[in-house]
Amino acid sequence: MVNFQFSIFQLLKSYFCKMKQTIIFSFLILIISCSPKTAEKAELQTAPQVTQDEMVFLTPFETQQNYSATYMEAILFYKQLEKAYPNYLSIKEVGFSDIGRPMHNIILSENGANTAEKTRQQNKQVLFINNAIHAGEPCGIDASMLLVRDILTSTYLKRQLQKLTIVIIPVYNIGGSLNRNSTTRANQNGPIEYGFRGNAQNLDLNRDFIKCDSKNALTFNQNFTNWMPDVFIDNHTSNGADYQYTMTLIPTQHNKLAAPLAKVLNEEMLPFLFKNMKARKWEMTPYVYARTTPDEGIAGFLDLPRYSSGYASLFNCISFMPETHMLKPYKDRVRSTLIFMNATIDFMVRNEVKLKAAKAAAIAETKTKSTFDINWEIDRTKVDSIIFKGYTAKYKPSEISGLERLYYDQNEPYEKVIPHYNYYKTTQQIEKPKAYFVPQSAWKIIERLQNNKVEMQQLQSDTILEVEVYYIEDYETKKQAYEGHYLHSKVKVRTEMQKVKVKKGDYLIFTNQDKNRYIIETLEPQAPDSYFAWNFFDAVLQRKEYFSPYVFEDLAVKILAKNPIIKQELEAKKATDEKFKNSAYDQLFFIYERSQLAEQTYMRYPVFRLTSRSLRSLDE
Repeated sequence: MVNFQFSIFQLLKSYFCKMKQTIIFSFLILIISCSPKTAEKAELQTAPQVTQDEMVFLTPFETQQNYSATYMEAILFYKQLEKAYPNYLSIKEVGFSDIGRPMHNIILSENGANTAEKTRQQNKQVLFINNAIHAGEPCGIDASMLLVRDILTSTYLKRQLQKLTIVIIPVYNIGGSLNRNSTTRANQNGPIEYGFRGNAQNLDLNRDFIKCDSKNALTFNQNFTNWMPDVFIDNHTSNGADYQYTMTLIPTQHNKLAAPLAKVLNEEMLPFLFKNMKARKWEMTPYVYARTTPDEGIAGFLDLPRYSSGYASLFNCISFMPETHMLKPYKDRVRSTLIFMNATIDFMVRNEVKLKAAKAAAIAETKTKSTFDINWEIDRTKVDSIIFKGYTAKYKPSEISGLERLYYDQNEPYEKVIPHYNYYKTTQQIEKPKAYFVPQSAWKIIERLQNNKVEMQQLQSDTILEVEVYYIEDYETKKQAYEGHYLHSKVKVRTEMQKVKVKKGDYLIFTNQDKNRYIIETLEPQAPDSYFAWNFFDAVLQRKEYFSPYVFEDLAVKILAKNPIIKQELEAKKATDEKFKNSAYDQLFFIYERSQLAEQTYMRYPVFRLTSRSLRSLDE
């Protein structure tokens, strides 16, 4: 099918060359209507000049409008463009997915800046775009194909590559994209076929950026931190309420960003993007994250690091998750996604110096600040107001249950002011240590840290370190599986200073890096997306050694004789706890766990914190 389509495109090229000038002009007008519109205000780009090549490089979407390109159709399309524009477009395989098919980077660049190293050498910005993480939401696949084609066929748009390199993952969830169907998106209006949300392991890849259970995520981590982009876009389609907008937007949660970047995002970039989209006839609203209906207000989304945008923000990258509305026609969802990406590029080009300065300041702050936030909750004492264009929410008896059901009456559109709760407050902070100690036995963690370019040093000999140790005092665990894990939360720890034996080859991670947020939010067990939360250290939650009561009885007598404090605590508990008083085993266990016979590793978190005192002991 693909080869047939491209042979048709070549026939079209020959045919167009023979057409009369008037017919060509009419077709150009049609194509221009699908390209970025002519600028009438300073905020908008000048309309690109459409070439005859653009007519040849039609995307599968353009031929049918309610059709999304398959994985292979997308890759073959980019390969055709690469052949035609080798100085501007590079396609590179960057790793494998769970389905065994290669993941790709589509790299738009000028002057040979088609690698991360060359881009940095030329001091260019990087825009990183991800598509089809949820393969049933394919707008980004088709919009990115249009974006690349439009840039390559426009002299005006190609000039943008003087200031930035654009890196696109054409299809991230390849396994889900190959699992094409027309039924699994029950709430969605087109396209006629699409992929499945889960990947080849049936994982939701937009929950996998920290735990990295998939090859996709391992590849992404390595790829992303190689490029270290300035701005990241992850294209999606939303579910939820009905309203008038085609495009909604989740930006990086500004309270989690370093102050210099948060300032640029809130005061300049978001106003520009909202104004620009409206001027281009694709007015958008903040993501409609509502308790029931939007009338009661919407809230900013807390993008934890498990999500793509939250992961990106760990590296001082401004991120956006455009969410097109599920019920709007597919062609409109694709076009609005294309225009949003164009608007983002426009802002980056116009504000190159400002964005670079904000990122440099954010990196400096990340390297040197001593306190980091690791938990947040919405702050309902702070609220903004926005004008929202919705449809009236109504209720009527269900034809199925006879009970009241919600529906949105599109015959009653409204425009009114609603609350926007877009502020989060810190509920927990951590004083960063001088360094973290990670044992080489935690090789799964080491691999993930290395994959994210975290700087580490290995100990050159066995030694004894005085370190700050966490003991897990309490936690809650989900009763239902969540993305292959039983996630821990509400973790409470007790801290002790201990001298511990460490081995040659174990790792020290100093906290003077631009990766500090990633380091702290994964290694501090109380953080919501820590490696502890994702069950990587569950082995310490179970005892490995026990005692036989008939053997331990005689030892317990000797322990009490040598430790009057333990004996005193034992008698006090027996005096106040009737159940304890009547349980011989509980009393023996009480003595055991307070004695030197109890295992030290039980409930002891094996990642240690190093203080200045620890480092002095290391030097000695």
